[in-house]
Amino acid sequence: MKKKVLVIDDDADMCILLNRFLKKNDFDVDSATTSFSGMEKFKIQKPDIVLCDYRLEDGKNGKDVLLEIKKLRPETIVIIITGYSDIKIAVDVIRMGAVDYITKPLVPDEVLNVVNQALANLTTKRSFSQTIQPKEKESIIDHEYLIGTASTTKELNKRMEMAASTDHRIVLYGESGTGKKIIAKTIHDKSNRKEKPFVLVDCNTLLKDSSQKELFGFRDDNGAIEKGYFELANGGTLFLDEAGCLSLEAQSAILKIILEKKMGRYGFEGEIDMDIRIIVSSIDNLQEKVLEGNFLEELYHRLNEFSIYIPPLRERKEDIPLFANFFLNKTKGELNKEIDPFDDEIQSMFMNYSWPGNLREFKNTIRRAVLLSDNNKISAGNLSPLISNSAVVDQHVK
Repeated sequence: MKKKVLVIDDDADMCILLNRFLKKNDFDVDSATTSFSGMEKFKIQKPDIVLCDYRLEDGKNGKDVLLEIKKLRPETIVIIITGYSDIKIAVDVIRMGAVDYITKPLVPDEVLNVVNQALANLTTKRSFSQTIQPKEKESIIDHEYLIGTASTTKELNKRMEMAASTDHRIVLYGESGTGKKIIAKTIHDKSNRKEKPFVLVDCNTLLKDSSQKELFGFRDDNGAIEKGYFELANGGTLFLDEAGCLSLEAQSAILKIILEKKMGRYGFEGEIDMDIRIIVSSIDNLQEKVLEGNFLEELYHRLNEFSIYIPPLRERKEDIPLFANFFLNKTKGELNKEIDPFDDEIQSMFMNYSWPGNLREFKNTIRRAVLLSDNNKISAGNLSPLISNSAVVDQHVK
């Protein structure tokens, strides 16, 4: 069965372009030029993927559409279309539940690549109609960890090794795109629980009314038991990504599990013995959330047995050449395209750019550059002007 894609963009020509291209690649596609008509079609068609422009002209933006979609069908894949100057906005919407972003001007092959990558992960998204086994959940993380040479990276590696040698609960702090999921998986792989499940929960996609069913399991309408994330991770590691988004009710239930080492399924009598390590991440300062009344103080102290700060890319510039080659080699393999190593001019541009979207932006930039290259060499023209002009700006400042 063809996958359904809905395009929401106030540029009618863009809608036509994406409609034709995706249909040629065997997708069932429809489009809308306003957020209102887009959401009306979304409610009727229930698409698998929504491609939504961030800057719409009818009073709503991509963030509004994203939030509305996540309320109605949280399993829907949402990809935001944005201008490169809005990278910080794109990073923000990913934190809110978007799977990825694509920058304008659009490159059809890039759109197809992003859509296919998102669909490859679709089966790992757990819905109430199916139970996903832990091994399937692991596949959502590309957990190859690159050991860098920057002093901040060395400190990060040291703390990861310390954390892996214990069974402490951990709080990971860092900006969006810094690789918190990869760090959590790497700690798990180095720990004595490495042969047990590693299960990830995107807390910002959990709905308040159903989060406890998702987390702790329940019985469906046919009487079958649906395991929750906690039970799937029993014996191993549970990673709560953006734990600050959890409802107070869910926080209270998690605290009870930590204290009693037992868990009850939602709406069930009886309890299950729990042996689980919890790692959480947060962009926000959880202590501030405690002071605001949005995070339970005792839960915070129970989780914060060990904390790790993951530095943004601008604080580990010595690692940029390593990451550039790392992402280039991975992209060449994914796209089956031969590309020469980056020359000094391109490396200088990478070094001088601030990378507000961190490693996620870096990876997307290289993927896009490889797609745009019409020979074996990446040129400045294959990069965003914000990046290609960064070396010039830096020299002018000096």
